[in-house]
Amino acid sequence: MTTGSHSQAGRSTVGRRGFLRIGGGVAALAALPPALTACSDSSGASGKLRIVGVADQQKPIEELLGLYRKSRPGEGFSTSFAPTDQVQTVVRTQLAGGNAPDVHVLYPGSGSAMSMVELARAGLLADLSGQPWAKEVPANFHPAYRYQDKTYLYSAGSSVIGAIYNKKAFAKAGVRPPGTWGELLDVCAKLQAKGVIPIALGAQTAWVTQLITYALVPNAVYAKNPGFDAEMAAGKAHFRGSGWADAMGKYKELQRRGFFNDNPNGTTYEQQTSMVASGKAAMAVQVSAVLANFRQATGTPDDLGMFPFPGGDDAARLWIPAGIVVGLGVSARSKKAAGAKAFIEFLGEQKNVDRWAQSVAAIPFKRDASTRIDPALDGFLPVIDDNRAVPFMDQSWPNAEVQPAHFAAVQNLLAGRTDVDGALGQMDEAYGKKS
Repeated sequence: MTTGSHSQAGRSTVGRRGFLRIGGGVAALAALPPALTACSDSSGASGKLRIVGVADQQKPIEELLGLYRKSRPGEGFSTSFAPTDQVQTVVRTQLAGGNAPDVHVLYPGSGSAMSMVELARAGLLADLSGQPWAKEVPANFHPAYRYQDKTYLYSAGSSVIGAIYNKKAFAKAGVRPPGTWGELLDVCAKLQAKGVIPIALGAQTAWVTQLITYALVPNAVYAKNPGFDAEMAAGKAHFRGSGWADAMGKYKELQRRGFFNDNPNGTTYEQQTSMVASGKAAMAVQVSAVLANFRQATGTPDDLGMFPFPGGDDAARLWIPAGIVVGLGVSARSKKAAGAKAFIEFLGEQKNVDRWAQSVAAIPFKRDASTRIDPALDGFLPVIDDNRAVPFMDQSWPNAEVQPAHFAAVQNLLAGRTDVDGALGQMDEAYGKKS
């Protein structure tokens, strides 16, 4: 999913083209700067270690680089930041030309030209496997960080997808966060009876379309078949005829029961946010990175909470999506590889993992007693710790065509222009295209 920090929302960033990359870049959901932002002696002067990041990484990189430089007053650094679409094009070209920055933005998994798998396969990334933090990445997140058993990506942790909800709206309807799919339908019906829109859906903003699917697929697919991605890659499984059909069917059921606002395809992410903040709608399925945006809209942060969106019938065995946020890699051709790796190793220290994660509302990939996590995410931690979290689905897709096909398929499904089988057929066709 795309969300730099919001979510890729590409891989953990919402890019300027509206992609929410949750797999490592759907995270830049908020407004991104209109052009490249250069700072911190970013002239690219000879001798300086060059760092290029996506726009939503600017705050954590600058803060942590400031701390790092205190113990290295004689070393020079240059930093620059750009929106997702710009940085993917420019840095990928530089990598191919041999003049890439020493440290650069890198998206988890596969599915984009700047993803970890694509660049590692091309021999463009330095191996980070020997660094202490790399040994602490949970096994279920290895596909996001590793290629052929070597670690190439540094990322502070993961964003989760769940329901951001208005506590006052829930209280007025006498309901509490549900733990099963059946309970969710009951809660939505009670909210609807009170004149409240149960679920705000801003599907006009393309990256928003994927979030409900992503929330439901872990239970529908991976809880039953953890090896589904490998089967897809081998041509032994497809979106059609798999648990994806159950997830898409439930998505459509929510619409059929009238649990969304009118005309989701004509509703934007900003309008979705406003509906929940005002209490006109009770909840929205979103990535945790946008909690700050929802809180800013409501003006009273304590009025909002977040819970795992239940797609199954056993609350104790709930599976959730947790996408690794956009991270950093080191160029294999860097002439300052030692310095670049030293900076990454610094970022991997527990206190710095925590700092980065807090900056982008993520859950650190490793935690200790000092780690502070947004209380709204407390309900997600037991699921993650029990290894019932899976990366955002797009992290394992073989090309950059499947995600936009998913966006379009959901919009067509909501508009009644296709059915579940037809929607998944669109995705299968895109999956089969060569990268």
